[in-house]
Amino acid sequence: MATMTAAATLSQARRVVVKIGSALLVEDGGLRANWLLALAHDVAALRARGADVVVVSSGSIALGRGALGLPAGALPLEQSQAAASVGQIRLARAYEEALAPHGIIAGQVLLTLEDTHDRRRYLNSRATLSTLLGLGVVPIVNENDTIATDEIRYGDNDRLAAQVAVTIGADVLVLLSDVDGLYSSNPQTNPTARRFDAIDRITPEIEEMAGEPVSGLSKGGMKTKVMAAKTATTAGCAMIIAAGAAHHPLQAVLDGANATVFAAQGDPRSARKGWIAAMKPKGVVHVDAGAERALQQGKSLLPAGVARVDGQFQRGDPVTIVGPSGALGLGLAGYSSLEAAAIAGHHSREIEAILNYPGRVALIHRDEMAL
Repeated sequence: MATMTAAATLSQARRVVVKIGSALLVEDGGLRANWLLALAHDVAALRARGADVVVVSSGSIALGRGALGLPAGALPLEQSQAAASVGQIRLARAYEEALAPHGIIAGQVLLTLEDTHDRRRYLNSRATLSTLLGLGVVPIVNENDTIATDEIRYGDNDRLAAQVAVTIGADVLVLLSDVDGLYSSNPQTNPTARRFDAIDRITPEIEEMAGEPVSGLSKGGMKTKVMAAKTATTAGCAMIIAAGAAHHPLQAVLDGANATVFAAQGDPRSARKGWIAAMKPKGVVHVDAGAERALQQGKSLLPAGVARVDGQFQRGDPVTIVGPSGALGLGLAGYSSLEAAAIAGHHSREIEAILNYPGRVALIHRDEMAL
């Protein structure tokens, strides 16, 4: 078993995704306002430690159901989407009001499965979340239940949270739940069930321990949490399952409360670079000597340093970067081959005049390279 504790993992993280389940946030159709205020205090404390924070929050359908007086139990798709529409505006306002006293601006980001599986949408989501974090915003992410059908749904926010963690290169994902960790079996039905403090690696035996949801509001049981852990840890992001019902649940983790931590397999940056390095390139970008030196110093590739573009590729496709000394590595293109060829050799300030839209400063961002 891993030696790292949940408290140490969270305290050392510089980018954190926190997933909030409906059962924690909504009670009898109404918001647990005091709990949310306490959570906002915890988020502010993490940011004061220097960490970026993204919140993946369930609760829109549960809030909308209460506001519209819809019955308990499964809802028809149209009613579920209507409840989400009413609930999302309440959910966003609640987070905005809870974070404002701490001087924190909240932003709403609504995603579907397609947004992280389609390459262009994935890149747009990554860019938006990264920009929000760079501006000091705490993004509040939820599945876009107003338009999502079964074909484009995650279906639970555990897996959505894991994908968000991978997308932004988070160090740790915290799933606040109605249980305080992974048990050998369901602790509500088996009093002898044993909780694990840490999991080094997810084995078939660990996967078999997953149970069913224990809450009337929550769609995700332990099975979805273990699936989320596989997604996150493979990408270099540790994951923590912790009880969230009490006030200040994140501070409780930092103070050593019961929790299970799943160890990251490497770190998110090296995992992402390894993923890029393994891709099959669809084109070649030739750079001059000055750009080659800049890349070797860890800088992004700007259009001014590009001498020539070969092949046909789209934004987000892998391309080989070649300098005067030979192949330097791979990167994900920020432009299509036609756009890249048009702006090659030009200063970034000229991009808008050439392409007729503002564009991005870098042709390949340093975070999207494996040299």
